Amino acid sequence: FREGPQEEYPLIAGNNLIFSSYPGTIFSGDDFYILGSGLVTLETTIGNKNPALWKYVQPQGCVLEWIRNIVANRLALDGATWADVFRRFNSGTYNNQWMIVDYKAFIPNGPSPGSRVLTILEQIPGMVVVADKTAELYKTTYWASYNIPYFESVFNASGLQALVAQYGDWFSYTRNPRAKIFQRDQSLVEDVDTMVRLMRYNDFLHDPLSLCEACSPKPNAENAISARSDLNPANGSYPFQALRQRAHGGIDVKVTSVALAKYMSMLAASGPTWDQLPPFQWSKSPFHNMLHMGQPDLWMFSPVKVPWD
Repeated sequence: FREGPQEEYPLIAGNNLIFSSYPGTIFSGDDFYILGSGLVTLETTIGNKNPALWKYVQPQGCVLEWIRNIVANRLALDGATWADVFRRFNSGTYNNQWMIVDYKAFIPNGPSPGSRVLTILEQIPGMVVVADKTAELYKTTYWASYNIPYFESVFNASGLQALVAQYGDWFSYTRNPRAKIFQRDQSLVEDVDTMVRLMRYNDFLHDPLSLCEACSPKPNAENAISARSDLNPANGSYPFQALRQRAHGGIDVKVTSVALAKYMSMLAASGPTWDQLPPFQWSKSPFHNMLHMGQPDLWMFSPVKVPWD
């Protein structure tokens, strides 16, 4: 950006932003962004299980997802303009459900403004679907995202109907374990601290919603809000790979609010959840030979407030 003595150029809406990321990276990758425009943008990956859609992934006429989200974050004034920028030149790569929250439209303790507070966008190869879900948010009082498409057209096109038919509710939008846990426990959230607690929740050894009836053993550490697949037995029996022991799970949590976002701030906790479970420790992990140079051995960190204002 260049500014001369005789020039007055207005800055773009998203000129100031914070995001969780990694050294040397210019986008989040997680993805979690707090923007100076009053927006908060985040996503969960929904992927694509339909091989017929890969024909729409072409090297010409597309822009990779990470670039589109950077541009949308910089230029957008609200959820609608964010979606309008992002949906152009769909690459069909890194397919996600994006949630765009506009705190400018949100009235704390007030009635629903009818629109603008929450915009949902889902992308798969050859398709982008967008809708304002403010009314649904105010009706249900929460929105949960857990790696399964919300829109029926995206759900069907991405091949998940066949997986529901083959494996059951684990691939269902409304009946998978995390959907049911959110339905049961969302009313316990009263502030950012209880929100962190919900997002770190994993009591798979005692929670009936974490059971996998086709698994042996039945309690499964993948079936929780913050997965800990490292705790599943290596010699267990599982109907598909996502439920087996693997180096996979929730590795952190980031939470903001209308009050925190005003000051470009968040609560964050690093490392796999240890609220109801033993903390992750490399030296005791089945993945101790995986490269982890420079990391602490024991991951037992409490949430911290991260201010950037």
